Amino acid sequence: MTRNIRPPGSRGNGTGLPVLGSAPGLRADAVRNKGLLLDAASALMDSCGAERLTMEAVAAAAGVGKGTVFRRFGSRAGLFAALLDHRESRLQAAFLSGPPPLGPDAPPRERLLAFGPALIAHDRSFYDVVRATRDDPERAYAIPATRLRGTHLAMLLREAGSTGDTLLQAHTLLASVDAVLVHHLLTERGVSRERIEAGWRDLVARLLETGDA
Repeated sequence: MTRNIRPPGSRGNGTGLPVLGSAPGLRADAVRNKGLLLDAASALMDSCGAERLTMEAVAAAAGVGKGTVFRRFGSRAGLFAALLDHRESRLQAAFLSGPPPLGPDAPPRERLLAFGPALIAHDRSFYDVVRATRDDPERAYAIPATRLRGTHLAMLLREAGSTGDTLLQAHTLLASVDAVLVHHLLTERGVSRERIEAGWRDLVARLLETGDA
């Protein structure tokens, strides 16, 4: 029997997986203010791109002092990590509670096969945000969105019958569709998106057949 994984103080969703955007210990007004800052940052990024998105610009757009933005996010990298988390909610809703083949009504193997293409589509649409979080490689792995993806894949691998190390298998799968790698393959190596998605399906099949990576 597997145990639910939930950081202390986080809100649950019936799956044992943490809910994005549910920072423990924040008052309702603090959560609302954080959302307003992220909405302002998201609008700015859409209009001027990630490279020109600064803490000062977000503060001005939100009508607050620059210190407020720094206190909330710590750094520009922290702002981008929070923005990625903010935008991840739609993907999370799809694979945690949405319809098949991503959602819980589909068999685990089908959900695994569908997850890769959905992840590629999501990360391509928000590539500027994803790329901006990579200034600190270690921080990228600590982002709630990244941790949730890995936890979800490990759970599906177990449910699909894998007998191997599902934590490492999950990270192997995620590495195969890493946003920066996919961007490189598409723009520099001439690899089609269909080929990358086929590679994901092949890797899922091999992991489930052999039981280990």
